[in-house]
Amino acid sequence: MVTRGTDPAQLSYLSGDQLYVGVFVVLDIPWFKHNFTLNSFKVRSAEQLAELRGLKLARYQFDPSRSDPMPKDAAAAAPAGPVDTPAAEAQAPVDASPEARVKLQRQAVIQQRRENVEQVERAFVKATAVMKSMNRNIFSKPKETLEEMGVLVGDLVDAFLDSPEATLHVMSEKAGGEDVYFHSLNVSILAMMLAKDLDFTHEQAREMSLGALLHDIGLSEIPDRVVRKPTSEATKAERNFRATHVELGVAIGKRVGLSAQALSVLEQHHEFADGSGYPKGLKAADMTPGARLVSLINYYDNLCNPTDISKALTPHEALSYMFSQCRAKFDPRYLQLLIRSLGVHPPGSIVQLSNDAFAVVTSVNPKKPLRPWVLVYDEAVPKDEAVMVNLEEDESMRIVKSIRPALLSPKVAAYLNPRKRVTYFFDGSNPGSAGAKP
Repeated sequence: MVTRGTDPAQLSYLSGDQLYVGVFVVLDIPWFKHNFTLNSFKVRSAEQLAELRGLKLARYQFDPSRSDPMPKDAAAAAPAGPVDTPAAEAQAPVDASPEARVKLQRQAVIQQRRENVEQVERAFVKATAVMKSMNRNIFSKPKETLEEMGVLVGDLVDAFLDSPEATLHVMSEKAGGEDVYFHSLNVSILAMMLAKDLDFTHEQAREMSLGALLHDIGLSEIPDRVVRKPTSEATKAERNFRATHVELGVAIGKRVGLSAQALSVLEQHHEFADGSGYPKGLKAADMTPGARLVSLINYYDNLCNPTDISKALTPHEALSYMFSQCRAKFDPRYLQLLIRSLGVHPPGSIVQLSNDAFAVVTSVNPKKPLRPWVLVYDEAVPKDEAVMVNLEEDESMRIVKSIRPALLSPKVAAYLNPRKRVTYFFDGSNPGSAGAKP
């Protein structure tokens, strides 16, 4: 991943210890895995230097021709090798008891988990900012914006399709919000999560994801008062007007140069497998695979995040409703995969554990969905130090049932902070590794 203007043949490498203020770095990792605006830039401050080292890359690419001369102390620094010893074990006293070592090691895993979650949340915030910028520029600079979207989507697709285990996280209140862009990002992320197991090629996944990010672009042509009005309060004329966003979106997509595959997602994201959708009443055989997938995910996310938030279903309720009440609307293979991947208790679900404690499901590994990570309510533990448990590894606890957030006491609700709107992002690292970094 080399930025334009940088000749790959001119690149060299430094260890983390050899980085210095004035070096021109070229990060060879996807944009959503770091917090810098660009993938290549000159380091201007000690703060940037510290953040770069915090990425803990095995080596860092840099362009000598665009860098300041290397200080002697940086040139002499020994390459930083990987540290495989868990932090807690390394810090444990030599004479520590086995129980103390286990406790310290568990604390290290949880701390590493917190750092992973914080970095995923920063990546999510960055992705939404990129989305906003692209949506602002899609009309004035269509060609350039479409190229930028292609890079964004390409990175995400590579991460999902090439990662052995992508962990899906629910975003905290500080990372998420009420923004309309979150719906498009949710749909794209969840669809990409399923694409690998549906044997989509990288190209199919890329075009499907591009269509997913832009599937509601036609809403930009409809007055905000109509778009944001709850369906139950809208007149028939307003509902019909809102439904024209499909045709309006396709027209915009053609104008900016979307491919036929991406356009099919815009055109068919409200169609259903049984022919009950709109605007053409297509059936499954007439829909593209990408459109069938986005139609499913779009429906799920709209149940969890409707315009009238008082009508929102929990992720658990949404999946249960889709399976029991309207499964004929969806490709059965796709629906079964969504349920299997999100688990019985998807990220964002409030649950009761076998020890009677309440918890919120914070992330799920689609390969092991029945044993997710949970954040547990404990009034004896401060909220910012809340216990995080990987149920895959802690067999002493299991989820007993899902709980509606409205049934929680004010104290428990304030602690677990159930989201009004559920937003997702992911970590492509192996969740089983304490040292994994997103």
